[in-house]
Amino acid sequence: MLAARPTVFLFDIDGTLLLSGGAGRRSFERAFAEITGRPDALASFSFGGMTDKGIARAGLLALGREVDEATVELLFETYLRALADELLRSQLTIMPGVHDVLEQLAACRDVAIGLGTGNLRRGAEAKLVRGELWHQFGFGGFGCDHEDRGELLRKGLERGAAALGLPPSACRVVVIGDTVRDVTAAHAIGAVCVAVETGGIQRDVLHAAGADVVYRDLTQPGVMESLLVG
Repeated sequence: MLAARPTVFLFDIDGTLLLSGGAGRRSFERAFAEITGRPDALASFSFGGMTDKGIARAGLLALGREVDEATVELLFETYLRALADELLRSQLTIMPGVHDVLEQLAACRDVAIGLGTGNLRRGAEAKLVRGELWHQFGFGGFGCDHEDRGELLRKGLERGAAALGLPPSACRVVVIGDTVRDVTAAHAIGAVCVAVETGGIQRDVLHAAGADVVYRDLTQPGVMESLLVG
């Protein structure tokens, strides 16, 4: 099957490509414990669809702390060290259909396969190397590019279009994600959103958010047609 037109694919990571067994949350808790003395700073909210910058900001605000660049960078460096350790001890789960979908897309012409994730680039690499998926992606938009998810997707689109040798306006864009924030961010850049329920968000919620199509997982009939044709 061929793409209907040159297409940039932007895959979310957590809940869409894999589950890291809670390694990300534990790593942030360790970072907050070390830097602020408060591992409970993040207890009141879910990370689903948040960028790492957003998580750091929300945690500091929950403690009544100033959100300054130096503290955020210190949190990130501590988080990334903790993540390397936590991933070694965690059981990663690759979501159903991921390997097959990536293999089929890689065989297509005029497509660019990248990431659209709130993870810092180094965090995304650590998770995907552990899951033996990092080599599948040539570029991405990451949490270190922008705190706003729509803007980091825009950066991923720009990089994907450059890989195809085209301007972004000449490319069809498909975001694959599992949260309402993925859907909202996809629409912010005019992308199609193919949503999956593998992150725990139910079909009706994703549909209500405006997902173009929702699948239980990437093994379902019609997935490749939605990705390549629409």
